[in-house]
Amino acid sequence: MSQQDPQLQQDATALYEAVNQLVRFYQFRDRDLICCHDVSVTQCYALEFLTEHGSLRLQQLAELMLLDKSTSSRVVDSLVKKGYVTRIPDSADRRAVALTATAAGVALYQQIRAGLIAQEEQLIAHLTPEVRQASIEVIRALTKQVKQRCEPSDSLCVGAVCS
Repeated sequence: MSQQDPQLQQDATALYEAVNQLVRFYQFRDRDLICCHDVSVTQCYALEFLTEHGSLRLQQLAELMLLDKSTSSRVVDSLVKKGYVTRIPDSADRRAVALTATAAGVALYQQIRAGLIAQEEQLIAHLTPEVRQASIEVIRALTKQVKQRCEPSDSLCVGAVCS
């Protein structure tokens, strides 16, 4: 912590506490809204990436999700069993497979996403458009800083801010 600027230290502490509370509430909210669809939050994230990025190899998905390959494999196995993801042999490499969200997987993700966005609308409805936009900019700027300080491939860094 900065000994030179007490206001910076106070602001950093207040930001830590605010983000910590927000993340905690979002984790519970997401769990409650997503799990009623018979998928876990992590499975929903996998569907999100496959829906947004199209077909991916397991290693690519693992990197996007900031998970190790074995954990990602278990997540995908569950989604395959539920019919939300399919494995397609890679024509360029016989040993590799591409993971693709099925139509049912895409539909499920879109339904979950719509529910989460509806909740966001309720949360921000009372804010002015200027405050909403400023909040979005601040969150994006903080996310960018965190990403720059942490390489996903560094196992010590997954889920942590490294500098």
